[in-house]
Amino acid sequence: MYRSGQRRSSRQFIVFFRANGTPGSRFGMSVKKALGGAVVRNRIRRRIREILRRNASEIASGWDMVIHPRSSVARAKFAPLAAELVGLLKSVGN
Repeated sequence: MYRSGQRRSSRQFIVFFRANGTPGSRFGMSVKKALGGAVVRNRIRRRIREILRRNASEIASGWDMVIHPRSSVARAKFAPLAAELVGLLKSVGN
């Protein structure tokens, strides 16, 4: 993914992606220990999963994506965080 794919970034996320040749998209996330303890990292993962669940119809199909949150994600409000991630994921494939 990291070598053969492409990359997009924003203030709070980095997204690595490449085409997967299937009708659906697949998502992964990598939350570094530097972002906080287990409770903080799990909260970040839950927030990202909820954003993906709520906006599944708006995200491009046919891609494998790995999401890397930056440290500011732990303190960000949910609505602006969701808007930023969805906007970033919509740009995949363009």
